[in-house]
Amino acid sequence: MAEMLYQRDVYGKALVELGKINRDIVVFDADLSGSTRTSLFAKEFPERFFNFGVAEQNMMATSAGMSSCGKTVFVSTFAMFATGRAWDQVRNSVVYNNFDIKIVATHAGVTVGPDGASHQALEDLAIMRVLPNMNVVVPCDGPQTREAVMAAANTRGPFYIRLGRSKFLTIENKGEFKLGKAQVLKDGKDVTIIACGIMVEAALEAADNLGKKGISSRVINMHTIKPIDKDVIIEAAKNTSGIVVCEEHTVIGGLASSVDEIVSENCPAKVLRIGVKNRFGQSGEPSELLKEYNLTAEDIEKSALSIVS
Repeated sequence: MAEMLYQRDVYGKALVELGKINRDIVVFDADLSGSTRTSLFAKEFPERFFNFGVAEQNMMATSAGMSSCGKTVFVSTFAMFATGRAWDQVRNSVVYNNFDIKIVATHAGVTVGPDGASHQALEDLAIMRVLPNMNVVVPCDGPQTREAVMAAANTRGPFYIRLGRSKFLTIENKGEFKLGKAQVLKDGKDVTIIACGIMVEAALEAADNLGKKGISSRVINMHTIKPIDKDVIIEAAKNTSGIVVCEEHTVIGGLASSVDEIVSENCPAKVLRIGVKNRFGQSGEPSELLKEYNLTAEDIEKSALSIVS
């Protein structure tokens, strides 16, 4: 059975790895280092770790100042606070100046669970993707989290990397991670399923179920939302009957909107969206919430069937 990992555990260990090879890396957190796992870096390199308390705006503004002095700054807190609360500072201090700052936010999506709507970021991809200069990455599992963090460290400019709270199943045989290059996990000719983050596992399960019904499904792991892999989307629109897009995020402004924009401009095709539709989150167990918001393999399968029927 494939391994289950917390993405944030992998992130914390990757930071320590980076800290040993690059003395210009510094890490900021906003009183959540135990949860985001930046505490691992803090323990190893206390002189390069800064806890700002519950002051996310100050943390983002200070990261800009630190980056202007030549440092590569990793900034972490929960996704809701990193994006929504500090959007002004992210836009005007970090991204407008194209600083070398990596915002790695944990606890995104409804699978935050019992913490409820106030802590469940469902709009973060939309408000990060809209910013010029910003790279946006949603890894599908633990190993890909490490690859994304390393890629960000080696690529100058601002990043938003979205991580979950729960353990993620490791997706096998993904191939090499390349920023902006999607991974075709399963080839197929009838329908295409494009997913990111935790939804990749559900997409593969749906594809297996569709296969038992004689339907050939292509599954694409779109780990990079910006810059997005246009070619793989256009090819899917041309050579399959339609596309189902899956994300643990509002269907407005994130992965689904990115696919819609490319398909409508280049090769109009039917696109159905699996995501949160005009609702806030709520408290519950992650598995219950995925069912409540129609984010399951069964929901993906139904949408795919409606395209090919």
